[in-house]
Amino acid sequence: MAYFVGIDIGGTFTDAVLLDDEGTARLLKTPTTLHDPSEGVNNALALAEQELGLQPGEILPDVEYFGLGTTVATNALIERKGVTTGIITTKGFRDSILMQRATGHWTGRELHEIMHDSQRRQTEPVVERELIREVTERIDFRGTIITPLDEDEVRTQVQALLDDGVQAIAVCLLWSFRESCHEQRVAAIIREMAPEVYLTVSSELAPVLGEYERTATTALNAYLGPTVRGYMTKLNGSLRDRGLKGSLRILDSGGGVITPERCGETAVSILTSGPAGGVLASAQLARRIGTPNVLTTDMGGTSFDVGMVIDYEPVIAPRQQVNGYQVLKPAVEITAIGAGGGSIARVVEGQLVVGPTSAGSHPGPVCYGRGGTEPTVTDADVVLGIIDPAFFLGGTFALDKEGAIRAMHDKIAAPLGTSVEEAAAGIKSIADHRMADLLDTLTVGHGHDPRDFVVFAYGGAGGSHCHRFGAELGAQSIIVPATATVHSAFGAATSDLHVSAELSDPMHSATWHGAADVFDADRITRNFENLEAQVSKELLEAGAVSDRIVLQRFVDMRFRMQNKSLSIPAEPGVLNAAAIQRLLNAFEAQFVELYGPEALFLGAGVEIVSMRVQAKGEFDKPRVSRVLGASTNGLHLPTSRPVYLGPDRGTVMADVARGPDLRPGDRVQGPAIIEHPGTTIFVGVGQTAVIDDLENTVIRTTEKDA
Repeated sequence: MAYFVGIDIGGTFTDAVLLDDEGTARLLKTPTTLHDPSEGVNNALALAEQELGLQPGEILPDVEYFGLGTTVATNALIERKGVTTGIITTKGFRDSILMQRATGHWTGRELHEIMHDSQRRQTEPVVERELIREVTERIDFRGTIITPLDEDEVRTQVQALLDDGVQAIAVCLLWSFRESCHEQRVAAIIREMAPEVYLTVSSELAPVLGEYERTATTALNAYLGPTVRGYMTKLNGSLRDRGLKGSLRILDSGGGVITPERCGETAVSILTSGPAGGVLASAQLARRIGTPNVLTTDMGGTSFDVGMVIDYEPVIAPRQQVNGYQVLKPAVEITAIGAGGGSIARVVEGQLVVGPTSAGSHPGPVCYGRGGTEPTVTDADVVLGIIDPAFFLGGTFALDKEGAIRAMHDKIAAPLGTSVEEAAAGIKSIADHRMADLLDTLTVGHGHDPRDFVVFAYGGAGGSHCHRFGAELGAQSIIVPATATVHSAFGAATSDLHVSAELSDPMHSATWHGAADVFDADRITRNFENLEAQVSKELLEAGAVSDRIVLQRFVDMRFRMQNKSLSIPAEPGVLNAAAIQRLLNAFEAQFVELYGPEALFLGAGVEIVSMRVQAKGEFDKPRVSRVLGASTNGLHLPTSRPVYLGPDRGTVMADVARGPDLRPGDRVQGPAIIEHPGTTIFVGVGQTAVIDDLENTVIRTTEKDA
């Protein structure tokens, strides 16, 4: 038997999927070991062996494919645990990365973090100012050398960085994406003087317009690269030593998987590795069940992550914002808020506040019994009766309901003068409304009607809350995938190889009409062909098959005198003026859809900023035919239990169904609870859940306040 393994290391739990070559998927979940994430990977593998009745260490030799979603780069950035890094830049531009184009105090932050001016803080730099060294050289916007590179000065500045103990160096010179000869020469000198130093060159990593963004991306990659490379080397070696003969692949941010070696070279490409897996798995599921437009919602222990699938394809952003920095690497577009199961509730000046601070997995919610003292959303679900303390994680992790009740009383109910149940209902209501508001903002704010979408709800806590936020949004239906509890891990197990490449070659037309004749179609075609050759070569070297490579072209365009561009799909093959005109028409249509016809700026003319190619190397993977949750140890479930639904509805008796016992076509009428070993699905009053042919739970809403 051959196996395909997917693992996603989250902030609270490490999720795993074990897929065999007959199409049976086993879902596994174990607490994340924050002190050493690889320990959580080993625990997940041990669970898989236990499920199969194998001895420890027996499964890896039969694993044909091993996919991993990891937070190693994200954690290193957030905790500032990268290596000491230096920057070599053009004389006069030392402070570009520190100034952050005046965006550092709000980029990537939630509204509550930026609404008070006095509390705003500039992002903590990853490179100290004294480690940013300037060299004499200058290339202009045409790529013409204005001032030759002073190589003696380069050697002096590199030696100064080495004397300061840097372990990595980022090279980012002005206009290097137009002419890279100076950067390449600086890189050669560094390799000659210090071959052991980790080196990142902007014209190789991100040859894209945007001085600050290019510098930030290059510096972040140098800062994180040694940590990521070391982690990948250790992980790969450990798995090989224990018998892994198949492929090891890592989820990247942009829509697929890459090799561990590639991760070590482009660490910034895995900054949103884990959350991307759930969106990729959702796109696959959307194709199978015929739902082209999907809002993906991942509610775990720490955050609530939302993505979009449009016409069966994940929405990919050409840029990403991470920890206050702009990163010039495409990423599955995901918006997150601090509204997970571990979000802490507090009373602040007489008001109930939920999140964004999370209890994580250690100590976790009070009901975990690990020393947590602050009530959380999960504690509220336990108090309300939605989560059964005896059946959490299939009965393998008993919860302390009495502890949750005491904390809810002492910290929330008593200060507010309400009952414990009302306090818990208030916590759940605030969390649900925040999630619904985010979904509404993302759809309407991008020119979409929420009623055209289906909501996919996954993550350990998604099933307990989707009945409310999905109904409030007005979506067509709510689907809890059969793999919901480990959906991102499923994406890691089933995603294809992914590579992207981008090049800035700015072109502009002073007028809108006639722009198709101004833009050089042959030049654009050559750029695309060069990028396609580059990504195809990388995919073939990573193990892809030439006839299974899929290429997509994109052009970033904007009106002149504006600084935000839109990413527009471009046609394959040789382009001509007619193809360029269709590109312009698509840009205009997307602009109107996003901002309205009144915002059109035709009089300003139009610019092409950059060209990008995204490529997939498709794998042959088993088609899932059966999903098995973790063992429930023969635990007996009651047929119903009381659930408190707030002061308007009071306490109702909700039917309880064992999820693994339900079969395609079965219907569950709300109020009801469907218990799975890894998640609890609540079906609201007036709602009906139907099990479809793929064992997904489809919730139809008939009441907005369900």
